[in-house]
Amino acid sequence: MYKNFPGFHLVESIYQMGMELKHQAGRIKRRTASLLIIAAVTITLFLIPASAFGIDGLTVVQQRIIAVFAFATLMWIMEPVPAWATSIAIMAMLLFFASDSGIKWICDPDQVGTLLSYKGIMACFADPVIMLFLGGFVLAIAATKTGLDVHLAKILLKPFGNKSEMVLLGFLLITGLFSMFISNTATAAMMLTFLAPVFKQLPANGKGRIAMALSIPVAANLGGIGTPIGTPPNTIALKYLNDPEGLNLNIGFGQWMLMMVPLVILLLFISWLLIKKIFPFTQKTVDLVIEGEMKRDRKTKIVIVTFIVTVLLWLLDSFTGINTYTVALLPLAVFCTTGVIDRRDLEEINWSVIWMVAGGFALGYAMNVSGLASLLVRSIPFDSFSPLLILILSGLICYALSNFISNSATAALLMPILAVVCTAMGDKIAPIGGTAIVLIGVAIASSSAMVLPISTPPNALAFATNLVQQKDMAKIGLIVGVISIVLGYVFLYGFGTLHLV
Repeated sequence: MYKNFPGFHLVESIYQMGMELKHQAGRIKRRTASLLIIAAVTITLFLIPASAFGIDGLTVVQQRIIAVFAFATLMWIMEPVPAWATSIAIMAMLLFFASDSGIKWICDPDQVGTLLSYKGIMACFADPVIMLFLGGFVLAIAATKTGLDVHLAKILLKPFGNKSEMVLLGFLLITGLFSMFISNTATAAMMLTFLAPVFKQLPANGKGRIAMALSIPVAANLGGIGTPIGTPPNTIALKYLNDPEGLNLNIGFGQWMLMMVPLVILLLFISWLLIKKIFPFTQKTVDLVIEGEMKRDRKTKIVIVTFIVTVLLWLLDSFTGINTYTVALLPLAVFCTTGVIDRRDLEEINWSVIWMVAGGFALGYAMNVSGLASLLVRSIPFDSFSPLLILILSGLICYALSNFISNSATAALLMPILAVVCTAMGDKIAPIGGTAIVLIGVAIASSSAMVLPISTPPNALAFATNLVQQKDMAKIGLIVGVISIVLGYVFLYGFGTLHLV
């Protein structure tokens, strides 16, 4: 994706490395074993009598959805295939085995219970949140195609001068800012490319190179918290928070930023203090040279104006009445009709992320429409659970999983379950700020998971520079991650008790 942006070669190298590892003999055996285990568990859950689940009133369709959910969980955790491929498999399984367009001799509603609408499952790929993703991707592509991102980086980094510690702060803040609107993978690759000449200036035996290299993934991961389009878990949370048939909280783009941007800024400054303390510079100054120029033509002017108007409309959604999802189509319409982006540019959209999210939405749709969610509410005494325990456990589980599997997959698994749990708890969850605090907390926890090179794409890119050892990444990732979760929940609790969310 984004073949126009500086640093694409880094993403390509990481991809090629991953492909080579996947084709190693040992990994092929592990993948085969994982698939066999997953197939055995899924088939067993499909075929055992519904009474074995111990849930009164469970229909065959609901049982099959449980099996699909187990399939998704195991596939996303073991990852024998990419996460987006699992999402496509989820939608296919629901369509063939649990919908009104499924295999007719095993999808008789008189025998298996109320079936899902095949149109409803397929509509998950055109969910309003998907439009939000498309708008964000198109803005990023247009910015990189015109060189606007490089130009902004030059302007924004200039005030930080040439003192090493201030250049470090500059890269943290600018990377965090870009990650709010551009894919954190694209941002990390671009900023690491800008740092290449800086790495050459710093002594090889000092820790300054490590500090600079680590600043990029830390800032890219934290920056995504700031906006609904910053990272997939944010948009997934927004979908469940704003669902008209669910929580219907109407949290807008501006409201999200009002809560999260101050948190991101605070976390970036804390990260700066930690990184320069743990990895001090021996060379006190560096010269920063960023190559590349912004195109000064009609298309660039269109991109700048559209970017400003789109962000303003997102921030003023409560004033204009135009919701976040509708606004997201503005850049798509403007750039396509004015020729800023063409068919080849549209192919650069990260469709794998969109499929990943759509599969998660289909899983949530199946749980709700089939009545499985409400059945679980009645079967499990959620109202007796401690709201504080739910809050802490959801964050810890999400953080733990996101360090090892895609944070999008983690959010797709946890969000629909937590939405059901919190709804069942009713007013009991109000003292900690309500359902929004739990779901947004999960989004924060997923972005805070950055302990391993495999935890996030920015981590992998930084590790691939060979300037960072895994122990260095684990040290700063764990400290910053824990601080991020704790401060994130403190912020959310404050907003919740003030009824600002």
